[in-house]
Amino acid sequence: MKKILLILTVVAVTAGLCSCGNGQDTKNTRVFYEYFDTVTEITALGETEGEFTRVTDEIEGIFKEYHRLADIYNEYSGMNNLCTVNKKAGKEAVKVSGALLDLVEYGITAYGITKGKTNIALGAVTRLWHDAREGGAALPAENELKEAAKHCNIEDIVIDREKGTLFLRDEKMSLDMGALAKGYACEKAAEHLEENGKTGYALNLGGNLRVTGKKADGEFWTAGIQNPDLLSDQAYINVVYLKLPALVTSGSYMRYFTVDGKTYHHIIDPDTLYPRDDLKSVSVLCGNSALADVLSTALFNMSIEEGKALISSMENVYVLWVDKDGKAHYSEGFEEYIKE
Repeated sequence: MKKILLILTVVAVTAGLCSCGNGQDTKNTRVFYEYFDTVTEITALGETEGEFTRVTDEIEGIFKEYHRLADIYNEYSGMNNLCTVNKKAGKEAVKVSGALLDLVEYGITAYGITKGKTNIALGAVTRLWHDAREGGAALPAENELKEAAKHCNIEDIVIDREKGTLFLRDEKMSLDMGALAKGYACEKAAEHLEENGKTGYALNLGGNLRVTGKKADGEFWTAGIQNPDLLSDQAYINVVYLKLPALVTSGSYMRYFTVDGKTYHHIIDPDTLYPRDDLKSVSVLCGNSALADVLSTALFNMSIEEGKALISSMENVYVLWVDKDGKAHYSEGFEEYIKE
């Protein structure tokens, strides 16, 4: 899950969230550091401390489950996860939980939605880039990248619902859920809250932001979209109203390494096998955190024009691009959500 560490940089604006003197001004916050190699913050307004603790214990359980299921570096007692599946690629089908089957199936769906620009089967390639970043001295070898790309066919993922198994036909294939696991887990947690009538909650899973309903005072939550120019006096490109509950940003400015004076970020284009250099960030505002996560990665691997064409047929999906020169570009309708 290393890819997820600092990819998403949406920051919740919590100043002024609480009203005063009306019994709804209680603000509770809980922070976790154990999941997806990032910081998780849960905030609720107008909730008693005891109830907040009970609810966030349940949410922590959801994050813990998906963190373990999607981990490609470690296995855990009592479960078969993606690390297990990758190890047994080309050898045998692995009995896994329905939750993991659902996650992988969503990844396959994401491949179709994004025309292959978000590919959970790209693990053989992303592993080479991961190792290069860890080493920091050289790029992955071109011949190794091309060889790895031969083992990224999404159709080699075999799901057997009846048997409850997951199988990778290609023994050199590897799944990597870095482009969607956080968003998916965040959406599942929000669904749990909504099914239990819990509004007024904000989930910030490493910057992957998902809210439930409005704040306790009936106002919309607001969130700031990180300025990718970290030296700027302007911390946020925009502050937006979360009339749609999910906001996710992918950026090139937090996780990268430099070789021969050129920087290479962590978001790999499945077509070129290299990071693109024409964008600094992409922010997606929509109704589903998993979809926002998927699209933020896919759109980073496209030109702005290609990205606008992709989302033109989608309802209630709005995007802010920041190009390499720091100029902001908006999809039609995005500006209606900007807080003046």
